[in-house]
Amino acid sequence: MVIITKLGAQKRPGRYNLFLDNHYAFSVSERTVAEFVLLKGKELTDEEINKIQEFDTNAKASDLAAKYLSYEMRTVYEVLQYLKKKGISLEATQNAVDELVSLGYLNDEQYAQLFIKQNLNIGSEGPRSIQNKLAKKGIGNDIIENELEKIDEDSWIDPGVKAVKSLTNKVGSVSKTELERKIRTKLMTRGFNSDMISSVISVLDLSSSSDDELEALKKQGIKAYKRFRRFDERERKFKIKRYLYTHGFSSGEIEAFLNGEVIPLDELEDY
Repeated sequence: MVIITKLGAQKRPGRYNLFLDNHYAFSVSERTVAEFVLLKGKELTDEEINKIQEFDTNAKASDLAAKYLSYEMRTVYEVLQYLKKKGISLEATQNAVDELVSLGYLNDEQYAQLFIKQNLNIGSEGPRSIQNKLAKKGIGNDIIENELEKIDEDSWIDPGVKAVKSLTNKVGSVSKTELERKIRTKLMTRGFNSDMISSVISVLDLSSSSDDELEALKKQGIKAYKRFRRFDERERKFKIKRYLYTHGFSSGEIEAFLNGEVIPLDELEDY
């Protein structure tokens, strides 16, 4: 048996130094002090001391986890990793997580639902991208797939439109073919499947007049000429033709540019 001879507050709020038989023993939280009614003069057995220390370790883990959750919603995996970095034992960490799960403060299904909903409202990611991000947060594939299956495919159109909004301003700067290709590529990298991509493109206003296409041909042709002007005429025409072809222009449009029908060839040097 030992006796509590002093309980002194630390500079850190909510923590106390516990002295047993006039010697510092360990520190405890305010929650632990209240739980075990730790007062000066109280006698403690070795078994009671072990219970106090175990409770305090678990309380510390719970308090850290609760504070971590107060900033934003987290996944079980994120809380586990956070407590591990804080040096909390595996047992205390698991106890804290189990407590938070039982209280409903940690719920991976709800996290996935909210994450998907936020993206549909203000985000610009497709389902594959969402799946990857949730997986990195430690959410199981069964949960992710189950929540994604609840979403109607048309609901992904708005995020898709947001993802390519900046590209729609390129009408008149690039060919319609290249613009659509750029849009498809960007949507694919954002995690949209082919059917969703087609749905997004169908609602975009990508219509371009003959003047828009001509302006795009002019801009890209000038850019190609500047890039390849150092080559002799034959090589230069070949490279310009290949450049314009890869940028979505038809053979007729390319020939028109190379024949000087878009810009007189003798004026190209002025650009």
